[in-house]
Formats: sequence, C-alpha cells, structure tokens
Amino acid sequence: MSDQHIDPAGNTQAFRAFANAREQEAVAKPKKSPLIPIIAVVAAVVIVGVAAFLLLQ
Repeated sequence: MSDQHIDPAGNTQAFRAFANAREQEAVAKPKKSPLIPIIAVVAAVVIVGVAAFLLLQ
C-alpha cells in the first residue's frame, strides 16, 4: 500500500477545500419526499374501503 495519503489538516488550503467539499456533499443530498408513503396509505385505505363496501352488500 502506498503511504501517499495527504492529511488535509496539514495545509490550510487543502483543509478548506476538504471542509467545503464536505459541506457541499451534505447540501447536495436530496431530501426524501413523504409523498410516496402518503400515496401508499391512501391507496391502502381506498382498497380496504372498496373491499368492505363489496363485502357488506
């Protein structure tokens, strides 16, 4: 294995670039939308409602 790993804390510019890259990665991650679970719950309620309606007739 190579020992050419550069510690970003050893150089101010490298550390700033490292810190900024970490911040940009955190910001770039998309937020998960709650829309899909809501649609699944609504679909389940509709299916159960239709099944109950058909069984009670």
